[in-house]
Amino acid sequence: MENFPVISMENVNGSERSAILEKIKDACENWGFFELVNHGISPELMDTVERLTKEHYRKCMEQRFKELVASRALEGDQTEINDMDWESTFFVRHLPQSNINEIPDLDDEYRKVMKEFALKLEKLAEELLDLLCENLRLEKGYLKKVFYGSKGPNFGTKVSNYPPCPKPDMIKGLRAHTDAGGIILLFQDDRVSGLQLLKDGQWIDVPPMRHTIVVNLGDQLEVITNGKYKSVEHRVIAQTNGDGRMSIASFYNPGSDAVIFPAPALLEKEAEEKKQVYPKFVFEDYMKLYAALKFQAKEPRFVAMKALETSPIATA
Repeated sequence: MENFPVISMENVNGSERSAILEKIKDACENWGFFELVNHGISPELMDTVERLTKEHYRKCMEQRFKELVASRALEGDQTEINDMDWESTFFVRHLPQSNINEIPDLDDEYRKVMKEFALKLEKLAEELLDLLCENLRLEKGYLKKVFYGSKGPNFGTKVSNYPPCPKPDMIKGLRAHTDAGGIILLFQDDRVSGLQLLKDGQWIDVPPMRHTIVVNLGDQLEVITNGKYKSVEHRVIAQTNGDGRMSIASFYNPGSDAVIFPAPALLEKEAEEKKQVYPKFVFEDYMKLYAALKFQAKEPRFVAMKALETSPIATA
């Protein structure tokens, strides 16, 4: 755990820039995950988001979880449950159009705070994409442009609570998967661990730390970098004790009609001659496939998308 990359953004526009970029580069190439401190989102705002998220869960979701999930999951004699997760979630869309005002049970203060938090995360995601461009020697703004499509990126937040589980050996909080999208920013509970990533065949804990943002890379960045950066399998382990774990994951993804393909500047001549290693596709088509295969290996998804490459996709 002590080797897990924790990176301070404090002086990213000053004298520390090259050192910070080097740490981000190493994390992207070797981990697919890193944790940010001094990222520009105030501790006060994060504390408020956490307090209101936990209050909302207790008030509006806890009972429903106990009635629906808990009873269904732990009935019968099975030794392991592979078709569901021990989590209580709701999803907010921010871009291209917000749906936060349509989500039931959110009080005005919570809506307002979540909007403010989402704006800060959007800005941070775009800043990180530009830092990745700099490391990859792509032109500034390249990743944002690819993600844009015709209507701008998709950006949304999954708010999850992982209640204490009486049989954590029987069910995962969230089954192992890679994330389908672009760049993911996670605000996780600093008191209860549970998030793990797979590195060199070992499950490693992502350390819970106060006021940090955990960043991980999705499948789309693996495709655009032609495998230089990889999305990494991760999961959440259910815990038996405490108040349960809170997780707020925000996904900065390509627009639905964005065309995703390896950046020409990153393709070596041989790879280009071999028709690129990774496929070219419309993001929405990938998501349809992912919806059915989320908890399976990503490689067959890439193969399936490559098989669809029969007609040329306009990239202009």
